[in-house]
Amino acid sequence: MMGAHGQKDASAIAVCNSLDRDCGTYSVLCPVGKSAIQMIRQGHRLDTLDGKTVAIVGGSFMAHITHPEIKKLILQRYPTAKVIMLNEIGSAGPWPGPGVIRAQKDEFVSKLESMHVDAVISGNGGCGLCTPKEMGSCIAAEHCGLPAVMITAPGFTEQAKSIARAAGVAVARVAEYPGAFSTHTPEKLRENTRKVLWPQIVKALTTPIAENEKSAHSNHAKGSDTAFCGSLHQINTYFAQQGWTDGLPIIPPTKEAVSEFMKFCDDAPETVVAVVPPAQRAITLQHVAINGVMSGCPPEFMPILVAITKAMTHGNFRRTLASTHAWTPYCWVNGPIARQLGFHHDQGEISAQRHAAIGRFFNLAMLNFGGYYIQQNRMGTFGYLMPWCLAEDEEAALQLGWLPFHMQQGYKVNENTLTAASALNWGNNLAPASSNADMIMQLMAWDATEKQQFAIGSGMPCVYRTFLITSCVARNLAQKYKTKKSLEAALVNAARMPVQQRAIANYYANPGSTFNPDTYPLSMHTSKIARLEYASSTPTPMWLSWCRENTLQTVPVMQIGKSAFLVTGDENRNKTMCLPGGAFTTIKIKLPKNWDQLMKNLGYQSLKSFYLETELEPD
Repeated sequence: MMGAHGQKDASAIAVCNSLDRDCGTYSVLCPVGKSAIQMIRQGHRLDTLDGKTVAIVGGSFMAHITHPEIKKLILQRYPTAKVIMLNEIGSAGPWPGPGVIRAQKDEFVSKLESMHVDAVISGNGGCGLCTPKEMGSCIAAEHCGLPAVMITAPGFTEQAKSIARAAGVAVARVAEYPGAFSTHTPEKLRENTRKVLWPQIVKALTTPIAENEKSAHSNHAKGSDTAFCGSLHQINTYFAQQGWTDGLPIIPPTKEAVSEFMKFCDDAPETVVAVVPPAQRAITLQHVAINGVMSGCPPEFMPILVAITKAMTHGNFRRTLASTHAWTPYCWVNGPIARQLGFHHDQGEISAQRHAAIGRFFNLAMLNFGGYYIQQNRMGTFGYLMPWCLAEDEEAALQLGWLPFHMQQGYKVNENTLTAASALNWGNNLAPASSNADMIMQLMAWDATEKQQFAIGSGMPCVYRTFLITSCVARNLAQKYKTKKSLEAALVNAARMPVQQRAIANYYANPGSTFNPDTYPLSMHTSKIARLEYASSTPTPMWLSWCRENTLQTVPVMQIGKSAFLVTGDENRNKTMCLPGGAFTTIKIKLPKNWDQLMKNLGYQSLKSFYLETELEPD
């Protein structure tokens, strides 16, 4: 089997040799890292709420209706109790990973102590991002020895519990609301709070934790190095039952196949690469290699797979990956290693075999490294795409005077990097039918206003985006925009939304809660949006010229530093594509000391033969 540059595909040879040697029965290794978290000893539940101080915190998903009702119920039934609300004590926010210090969490813990809180009620968990945020307060309480209960909507209960376990809380008590919070009227919310939530809350705070509750989660997702033996079918069945695959067949990770990957590391197999959230699993080089084998990557991809693993620890990148809005992780590779390994930037690049193998590894790493499980803590309403991999046409970018992405991040042209990002759409591209740079920029700005993290621009005002630009379109843009930075500045200035449109979207499609028009009308929200998002009178955007107004009150949808521009894709097509999503993080790819000899043995050309020359300096 031959690779992109005529070299033998060592991964296929290693796997085939391994399978042939075992004659259809394979001994394979476990792909899951061991938990790096020690479970805490949880405090006693309360005997009663009488005379106790209860903090009701969190502000997501109609909490402004459910929480006052809970306070009312407590004081009605337990007149000697004291209730502290969110505006008095705040909240902990998402629980930080090992070694991370968060002032918000520390301040909340301090207030729990100084205000003599006896129990915490937090909510409401109705999305994949709000649930970790609101569960953080319950985790903080349990770490202080206080009983806590989290309020969730159906479908988010398991996510809340898994978040707690990853923070050392083996038994998380949850009160489940009967339905989607934002679809119910205020009257129905109060009724369900009284009849459904209240009994669960009292029971959660006053019922002792039973031994069977503790034992049910004592070994949750700890992982091991235990080998499993069986046929190809048995291995795939067993791995699927354990939650170690994405439902597609895997290549058996035998010791022999894994050892081929380990040749591309300078360190020992047991070396920890990273502790990966949200499961907080300690992932070793061997775990990376095992999942690399399973995904069908060749062994020489190992340095890239290690970089992906490291990227998964970066908060700005990973924070969105559990959301109901289905951010899908993807990556791109810069530097000569991309060209040496046969990654291409031509037509259909993400579907190319080597690119697809990287995407498959990313998918398995989400499961086995991060502990992201569908319908448990990866909550995409309609599901997720398979992750993908891109490469930038650095030579084309340099010919235009544009810095390749990694040089914009301060790396030299012949350094190797991997950038991890996430996106909410794929394939919806723009085809500028013009060679005029300003018109192309205006079309891209229009596209950016249409392509936001949430449909109709209802969520965050200025979001991260990656723009994919084919080289022929980049050439036309470069006639006016001499650098990617100047293109970004022009787009930031042009990509604006009428303030009324933005306010309506955020008012009626707010991701977290609905607003009460009797107490908070749309006009009031419009004024708030205008103030908070710096509305100003600007020339009417080109695509809104039909309104026949020379100026409009608009708000920006882009911000300097939140966009990546890649010259990539079919060079003979006039295409751009805007990918809204989460933030990106760039990791330097570390190659083993004997990389050149290893690659020569596999039939690759030398890394230096793929170097580029430029007089441009990194940013």
